[in-house]
Amino acid sequence: MGEQPIFSTRAHVFQIDPNTKKNWVPTSKHAVTVSYFYDSTRNVYRIISLDGSKAIINSTITPNMTFTKTSQKFGQWADSRANTVYGLGFSSEHHLSKFAEKFQEFKEAARLAKEKSQEKMELTSTPSQESAGGDLQSPLTPESINGTDDERTPDVTQNSEPRPEPTQNALSFSHRNGSKSREEVFSVTICSWLN
Repeated sequence: MGEQPIFSTRAHVFQIDPNTKKNWVPTSKHAVTVSYFYDSTRNVYRIISLDGSKAIINSTITPNMTFTKTSQKFGQWADSRANTVYGLGFSSEHHLSKFAEKFQEFKEAARLAKEKSQEKMELTSTPSQESAGGDLQSPLTPESINGTDDERTPDVTQNSEPRPEPTQNALSFSHRNGSKSREEVFSVTICSWLN
């Protein structure tokens, strides 16, 4: 289905002066259409405004954005991706309130969409903590390669730098009954290489 407009209004569009970060610079000479769009394939909400064929607002709504009413007919929000602050001047307080209400609604929808996508990512990227045989899997560490602390040879010096924590991409090995496990084969290979 793609991106569809879901709410439109008219307003004068401003951006904060990039040099002073204090003064407003008008980006439209007159009131233009400012629309909320929803992209159902990406689950993203955007505010878009065109002045002729030029995009003067293209702002993706994120959960941490805030729309602030600064007067009865003016409101603003910061867009860190665009590295600017947008301002909208409305013809009435009612139009400003309606735009602010929609901003809050779509910001909340963006937050929920982000949470859902993070949950899906966690479910698909987190490997099971148990192997088929019920043994816990563990990432490779120096202890699993060189044996336990008790089995280490006394002439091995400890590196004073902290060892980085295993990442999500660390390889996991599980024990197999009846034959040497990959970990045992790997340990033998590493030990013979170290000696």
